Amino acid sequence: MKKIILSSLVVLGLSTAAFAQAAAPDFATIDADASGGVSLAEAQVALPDLTEEAFTAADLDANGELSAEEFATLTATAAVPAS
Repeated sequence: MKKIILSSLVVLGLSTAAFAQAAAPDFATIDADASGGVSLAEAQVALPDLTEEAFTAADLDANGELSAEEFATLTATAAVPAS
């Protein structure tokens, strides 16, 4: 019985880690053209529901691309469910 419980906890732990990785897209992967910034089109590949308005709001320096920091802030905000 202890082995079953331990096995279940291990599987649950691995599943949670895999889900966390899937939920937080990697900036370098999203930056398909390796420009050092993520365009709206690139961001929408990872975040299909991302609107132009949300992208523009996240683009704090208004250069038309998200830096790694801006993208991290956007994805952290997008991961938080609305209440």
